[in-house]
Amino acid sequence: MRYFLEFSYKGTAYHGWQRQPNSSTVQQQMEDALNTLLGKETAVVAAGRTDTGVHAKQMFAHLDLALNVKEVEQLMHRLNKFLPYDITVNDIHPVKADAHARFDAMSRSYVYHLVQHKDPFSQEFSYTFTAKIDLNVMNAAAKLLLSHTNFKCFSRSKTDVKTYDCKVTEAYWEQLDYECIFHISANRFLRNMVRAIVGTLIDVGTGKLSLADFQAILKSEDRSKAGSSAPAHGLFLSQVQYPNTIFEING
Repeated sequence: MRYFLEFSYKGTAYHGWQRQPNSSTVQQQMEDALNTLLGKETAVVAAGRTDTGVHAKQMFAHLDLALNVKEVEQLMHRLNKFLPYDITVNDIHPVKADAHARFDAMSRSYVYHLVQHKDPFSQEFSYTFTAKIDLNVMNAAAKLLLSHTNFKCFSRSKTDVKTYDCKVTEAYWEQLDYECIFHISANRFLRNMVRAIVGTLIDVGTGKLSLADFQAILKSEDRSKAGSSAPAHGLFLSQVQYPNTIFEING
C-alpha cells in the first residue's frame, strides 16, 4: 500500500534532500533508517529537492509498505527514535496507489528569514543583514514576479530542466519587529530560484537595483544579470499542497 510520509528537517548538516555519493543527505538518512527497520531496501520519492543547508518545515515523500495502518503508526514512532535529532516524521498518510509526492503536488511554498540586527538565537535559521532596506520597493518588485513565467534568470546555470516556466501565485515581504520574512508560492521552483530571487530583491531594497532593473532582469533570461543568492540557512520549505482526492483511498 502507498503512504505519504510528512516530515520536517533542519538542513544545516545535510547536502540537501537528494541522495549523493560521499555526502550526507536527508534522503540517505531516511532510506537507511527505513532499510534497517524494515529489513529490506525501501525507496522514498519526495515532493522536490532542497539545496545544501536549506530547511523544511513540511516535506512529503511517498513509499510503498506491506503494512496495515496500525503497523504504520508503530513504524512512525520507531522511525523517529532511529532518525537523527534534526529529522522528524510528523505523520504517515495512506494514499491512493498511484499518488505521487512530486507530480501530484499542486503548489509549494517557501519562506526566507532575514534579521536586521545581530541575534545569537537566530544565526542558524536566518540571514543577518543590517544595512537599511526599503520593504515597500522590495514588495513592488516581488509583485512583478506574479505576472512573469520564465524564471531562467534565477535558475542555477547548469541544470537539466526541460522548462524554466513557473507560475508564482504569491510573493511578498512582511516585517515583524527586526525580522523581515519573504513568502513565495508557486506550482514549481527551479534549483536555487528562491535564494536568487531573495538576493536580487535585497539589491532592490538597498538601492543597488531599480524596479526597472528588476524588470529587465526578469526579461533577460540571464542568471549573470541577477543578484547573488541569499545564504541557504535562512530558507525554509514551508508547505506542500495536494488535492484532497489522493487521500480519499476509499473514494
